Amino acid sequence: MPPPAVTTVRARTLFTPLDAGGRAETVARRLSQAITLGLLLDGERLPAENHLAGQFGVSPITLREALATLRTMGLVETRRGRRGGSFVRAPDDTQPAHLERPLRLLSLHELRDIGDHRAAVAGAAAKLAAERALGSDLATLREYTARLPVASTLTDRRRADARIHIEIAAVAQSPRLTQEEMDLWSEVGDLVWLPVTNDEVHAVISEHDALVDAIESQQPERARQIAEQHVLAETERLLNLRLALAAR
Repeated sequence: MPPPAVTTVRARTLFTPLDAGGRAETVARRLSQAITLGLLLDGERLPAENHLAGQFGVSPITLREALATLRTMGLVETRRGRRGGSFVRAPDDTQPAHLERPLRLLSLHELRDIGDHRAAVAGAAAKLAAERALGSDLATLREYTARLPVASTLTDRRRADARIHIEIAAVAQSPRLTQEEMDLWSEVGDLVWLPVTNDEVHAVISEHDALVDAIESQQPERARQIAEQHVLAETERLLNLRLALAAR
């Protein structure tokens, strides 16, 4: 049997139509974001070109240009034949030592500002998710929270973390909040998990479980508070690491 194509809640958000005048570069950026963030998994087959072009609201020619860009970036592989198609090639894991330089390039003010933005978006998405989530959405959230405890590398943990928050925005039925989450996670990338020690992983897992519990029990304000506090705790860890690097 051919590998399954993308069919989950992601189709409601990742492949939503572009604004008028959308170009191949925009399609490529959205797909590369999804691949880098782990929303599209290594080896996963993208929908057929005509179908995917229709979901984005672009012509098949524009879609093919975007896929060509992704192939040159090493993020997509196209196979011919009956079981062919375009398949995701996830990038290699980022090594922690390679992340210290980009962190040093961010000022404390910039880190705080990014953290405030992330907290506002995550809080709003969690609140709306608690008001709008369907039963099937909750099952999806539980599935993704279960991935974090078994993630072992920094990149895998970041991908699992990002996936949870982006799915919450999708459950909130807000394409704009979902895109905001994707943009912000693309900006901070693996930096979020750089200062997290193995002893702190369990606490982060518990925060996600509590967040989904609040969404499932339809407590919008509690969900918002948990999401905001969770992101602000991540920001504080990053700020402390940035100060420690500056002191070296």
